[in-house]
Amino acid sequence: MTQLVVHGMRRSTDRVQLLARGGQQIPDISSLVPAEFGGPQDSGEALRHATISCVIPAYNEESTIADVLTSLLSQTRPPDVVHVVINNTDDDTPEIAGQFVGEHTRVVKGETYRTTVHVHDIGENPDKKVGALNYGYFVSRGYDYILGVDGDTTLDRRCVEWLEKEMVTDPRIGGLSAIYTFDKSKVHGAMAKFLVAGQRAQFAGFNMDNLVRGRNMAVLGGQCSLFSVRALEAVMYRHHQSAPWVRDSEVEDSKLSLQIKDAGFSTKISARARAFVGPMTTLRALHGQQVKWNFGGIDLLWPGQRGDSKGQPLHPNLRLRWYENISMVFNIAARMGFLLLLAAALSIDAFVFNPIWLIPPAVATLLNLRIALAMHDKSATDLLYAALVAPAELYMWVRMGHFVTAWVQFFARVEKDNWAAQAAAERGRGSAYVMPAVCAAVTFAVLIFAWSQQSIGVQSAILSIGWPVLYLLTILQTVFMLKKLVRRQRGFSV
Repeated sequence: MTQLVVHGMRRSTDRVQLLARGGQQIPDISSLVPAEFGGPQDSGEALRHATISCVIPAYNEESTIADVLTSLLSQTRPPDVVHVVINNTDDDTPEIAGQFVGEHTRVVKGETYRTTVHVHDIGENPDKKVGALNYGYFVSRGYDYILGVDGDTTLDRRCVEWLEKEMVTDPRIGGLSAIYTFDKSKVHGAMAKFLVAGQRAQFAGFNMDNLVRGRNMAVLGGQCSLFSVRALEAVMYRHHQSAPWVRDSEVEDSKLSLQIKDAGFSTKISARARAFVGPMTTLRALHGQQVKWNFGGIDLLWPGQRGDSKGQPLHPNLRLRWYENISMVFNIAARMGFLLLLAAALSIDAFVFNPIWLIPPAVATLLNLRIALAMHDKSATDLLYAALVAPAELYMWVRMGHFVTAWVQFFARVEKDNWAAQAAAERGRGSAYVMPAVCAAVTFAVLIFAWSQQSIGVQSAILSIGWPVLYLLTILQTVFMLKKLVRRQRGFSV
């Protein structure tokens, strides 16, 4: 039978033992077997260093691309090549990135690394970030790993080194994500600092959930993840795709993560590698980003076929998403229910304060503080955000608005380009972010009016049923929070 060979592609049966560059090597046990007993030399197995190609999809990143490239070239293990793939850009990103084009040499602990930077401006691209990532894949096929980095993400100086070592020591890993956080040193303004503190807490909680679950990562975020090219090839073959990333999902990274898992590889989060992603510093921009993420997640987990996408509600990578969505439903029901019942009880002088209601917020505050203390780069701002109760509670209401907007958009089958909506929001356009607040205010007004039209007997009956239901809901929430509060974090920091 004739073996079909494609340039830059490797067969799944290739026997190559990859080694990480730099640092102490942990030899594979098979490499210690003498040649006379069928060791590596006798079986044709080769030992060589792994190669890494970094792909940066860049869309209007003139303010950040220089910092991103500088952080990559300053790594203790720099990538072998960097491809900046510019798409749909109308700012000075090509000119700024062009200053880095060429070969860069760096010596770390006596070892010389050479990194070549290329800039590709592919112009107008209807596939946007997905098209840029796939372009990067095609120019990186001869490498062992592809490092995907967003155009606004800077890396800790040892990030690539740790990612490579973890991937090389476990060939079962198809993709490995860094631990994401936000650099708050460049954030100015009260609103921006509040939103960044909320996003830091949100990401810290998400990262810790993944770390304590065997470091199984539900989503290999495009901000900074290392992919095995062999895993990407397996995904393409298994799903009959011409490229690894597909454009029929709002969250291309989540879709690919599911496919890598289906192909028999694991998707993990690194225990040590860290990256600083670009924060959303306005309510408008945060709304656009979070609605896109929520909508894409719903599309993946909801049963049924939608175009080329099929919901996979029982997929192991989506268990955490189900937990997040169910938890958010509980949060909305408890908060809306409490405010409505409180207003109703006060209107007929039937409210009696019970100190037991202070237990749930106290447990929530302790949980927030524990997450803040687990942050690798925690500061007084993070601790105050958790301890003062009000900031975390306000940010929860903001997240609830994103959640409801995404679900309404999904069930209404609204044909909306959430990629374009997020881009417009980041440029300061659009007013969709105020709609959740408007809808909540209208809902409260309608319910209060309806309440005022009821007889005192009906009102008493509603309160006698509503409060016990709210008690039960709050107890369940508190139990789940206590479980997270006392669980072992196994020394991980986020």
